[in-house]
Formats: sequence, structure tokens, C-alpha cells
Amino acid sequence: MIVIVGMILGAAMGWRNAAKRGGNSMDKAQYAGVGVIAGGLLGLFVTIGVEKVL
Repeated sequence: MIVIVGMILGAAMGWRNAAKRGGNSMDKAQYAGVGVIAGGLLGLFVTIGVEKVL
């Protein structure tokens, strides 16, 4: 569940960042894709950390 939330937040942040920089729709999609990957990885590490603690 944490991974999915991280992916959604990463995509939203990437899209917003590209829009802020004045990118076209392909730039926004690329930034969102990178955000999905980064958010998913971060969420995965957080999930592993939480499982180790609990």
C-alpha cells in the first residue's frame, strides 16, 4: 500500500515539476514516469523498513 501511494505522489510531483518548468505534455509524462519509479522505490524501502521494525 505504501508503494502505491509513493508511486501516485511521485507521478503527481513529477507532473507538477515539469509543468512548473514549462514543459510540453511529453515532458510532463516523462517526469511523471520518473516520479513513479522513484516513488515506488522509496515506498518499497519504507515498506521493508516498517516490516523489519514490526
